[in-house]
Amino acid sequence: MSIKLKSAEQQAKMRTAGRLAAEVLEYLTPFVKVGVTTEELNQLAHNYMIDVQDSVPATLGYHGYPKSICTSINHVVCHGIPNDKKLKKGDIINIDVTIIKDGFHGDTSKMFVLEGAKPFAHRICQVAYECLWKGIDQVKPNASLYDVAKAIEDHAHRADCSVVKDYCGHGIGEDFHESPQVLHYAAEELKDIILKPGMTFTIEPMVNLGKHEVKLLGDNWTVITKDRKLSAQWEHTLLVTPEGVEVLTLRQHEQRPSFN
Repeated sequence: MSIKLKSAEQQAKMRTAGRLAAEVLEYLTPFVKVGVTTEELNQLAHNYMIDVQDSVPATLGYHGYPKSICTSINHVVCHGIPNDKKLKKGDIINIDVTIIKDGFHGDTSKMFVLEGAKPFAHRICQVAYECLWKGIDQVKPNASLYDVAKAIEDHAHRADCSVVKDYCGHGIGEDFHESPQVLHYAAEELKDIILKPGMTFTIEPMVNLGKHEVKLLGDNWTVITKDRKLSAQWEHTLLVTPEGVEVLTLRQHEQRPSFN
């Protein structure tokens, strides 16, 4: 496994890519409401990336993926494909955005909770967000990816939720997916992956209200929970710094959650 440490110049490009990815989610936020279709959101994001940012939607055509964002609703865990179905009251939706700018990738996702959502829907989104930040809090030089994963898994389990094991975060840079794989559960092999300044990777825990098992649908992209219970996910692209961590995809007004 060869982990690429980014130079100062490459880190600057990653900052730009991360900021642009965050801006796409900020731009989409007022449009995510009951009655809109995920295809409409996809087209809005696509046009914003191309026409406003002069960036490239990284998912479009990636291994045949047909759209410029991923939209995962309710029990869809990840990689939901935008379509003409309208969002309805009570839905929760993850929008996952990856852009390419000057050859470097920025990757981030956010949950949106629509009007009329049940308390347990709000709760799974909050727990998943807390899991993301529990992981981020562990990122610093000489820590290991095991520290990150254990913090995520422990927090999910304390909330009586489960963490998806089949999909994970990843190194990122000039390539969409680089080494290492960033698992979100405490696998022993993660103890050997030591964090160093210049590493860039995503943390993106998928947290389920029910069991952790998932199923891939026939389109070979959409992943759902086997028990059809809700799933939530948040994602940030991170840079390991000499002092700790820099969140490259932080949105305006986003704040680290407070924990009980």
